[in-house]
Amino acid sequence: MQKILNWIDARFPLTALWESQWGKYVAPKNFNFWYYFGSLAAFVLVLQIVTGIVLTMNYKPDAARAFESVEYIMRDVEWGWLIRYMHSTGASMFFIVVYLHMFRGLMYGSYRKPRELTWIFGCLIYLTLMGEAFFGYLLPWGQMSYWGAQVIVNLFATVPFIGEGLSQWIRGDYTISDITLNRFFAFHVAAFPLLLVGLVAAHLMALHETGSNNPDGIEIKQQPKDPKTGLPLDGIYSHPYYTYKDLVGVVVFLAVFSVIVFFVPDMGGYFLEANNYVPANPLQTPEHIAPVWYFTPFYAILRAVPSKLLPFLPATQFFGVVAMGAAVMLFFALPWLDRGKVKSIRYRGTLYKSWLAAFVIAFLILGYLGVVPVTVWGQFKEGLPLIGGADKATVVARVLTVVYFLFFLLMPWYTARDKTKPVPERVTW
Repeated sequence: MQKILNWIDARFPLTALWESQWGKYVAPKNFNFWYYFGSLAAFVLVLQIVTGIVLTMNYKPDAARAFESVEYIMRDVEWGWLIRYMHSTGASMFFIVVYLHMFRGLMYGSYRKPRELTWIFGCLIYLTLMGEAFFGYLLPWGQMSYWGAQVIVNLFATVPFIGEGLSQWIRGDYTISDITLNRFFAFHVAAFPLLLVGLVAAHLMALHETGSNNPDGIEIKQQPKDPKTGLPLDGIYSHPYYTYKDLVGVVVFLAVFSVIVFFVPDMGGYFLEANNYVPANPLQTPEHIAPVWYFTPFYAILRAVPSKLLPFLPATQFFGVVAMGAAVMLFFALPWLDRGKVKSIRYRGTLYKSWLAAFVIAFLILGYLGVVPVTVWGQFKEGLPLIGGADKATVVARVLTVVYFLFFLLMPWYTARDKTKPVPERVTW
C-alpha cells in the first residue's frame, strides 16, 4: 500500500492535500458541542448528493409524469421509499445543521477578522442552498410544490419595470409549466450542486488558511510554539482527535435522522406537506399556501410589510420583497457591523447577549408565523389606534421584523458600548 501511495504522490499531491486540509491541520483544543455542525453539514451534503443521484434514476422531469414517477419510486422501486424519505428529511436537516452552524458563528464571533472571507463564502453557501431547495421543491409536482413555486416566482414580478419579464424568464413560460419543471430540474441536479460543492471547497480552504476560531476567540496561531510538538500551545492535530469527535456527532445525528425517517418522515407536515401528496392542479388553489419551514422567517417578513407602504404609491409587494432580500443579505455585512472589543459571547456584556437573544426569538417566532395563516390569532377589536381590525399575527410579525433588522442596524452602536470581560491568554475548558 505504501508503494501505491508513493506512486500516487509522485503524480498527484494526495498525502500533502490530506495533511494540509485535515491530517496535519492544527485546530484549537477546546472545541465544544457547537463545533459538530460544520462537519455534519458536510456529511449531509454528501448524503443529499448520493440520495439525489439514486432518485434521478427513476424520476421523470415531465409535468404529465413527475408526480407518477415519485409515486413509482415510493411504491415500486426497491427501497425507493427509504431513499425518498432520506432525501426529503435530509433537506430539512441540512438547514437545521446550517442554522445551528451560523448561530455558533454569531456566538463566538467567527465572522470577525481574519475570517471575513470564510464567513462570506459561508453566506454564499447559504444562498445557494436556498436556491437548491427552492428548485427541488417543485420537482414532486404536488399541489404545494406547484402553488408555492407560483407564489415565489410571482414575487419577482413586483420589481419595477423589469418584473414581468424577469418572472417569465425564470419560469421560461407565462405560468409554471413543463418548461419550468425541466428548467428547475436542471438547476437542482446539475448547476446548483456543482456551485455548492465549489463554494464548500472555497469555504474550507479559506478556513484552513486563517485557522479555526474557538469558544474563547483566541488566535492560537499567535501563541508561542510548544518545543516538544512544534504546535501552538493550545493547538492539536485534527486527526485523530477531531476525527473521532466528529464521528460521535455523526452517530448521534444518524440516530435522530433515523427516528425521523422511519417514524415521522413528514414531521407533522413541516418536512412534507399533506398537499404535496395530491397531484398539482393549476385550476385549484390550496386554502393556505406557505413555503417549507426553512424559508418561513423570511416569508413572514415579506407578509409583514404593508402592500400600501406609502400613501402616494400604488399597492405593491415590492417593498416586502426588498425587506425579505435584505433580511438575508445583511448577514454578509456582519464582519463590518460588529465593533466589539472581543469575539466570543463568553466575554461580551449584557447588550450583545440581549440583542442576540432577541434576534433568535424573533427569528423563531417569525418562522412559525410564516407557516400559519395570518388569522391564526384572530383580530384586534375595531377602533384600536393604528391597528384597528388588523390581524394579531400581522402586528406581531411587524414588531419582530423591526427587532430582526435592528439587531443588524444597531450592532455598531451596542457592540461598541458593550462592557466586556478580559480575554485570557490561553484557551479555557
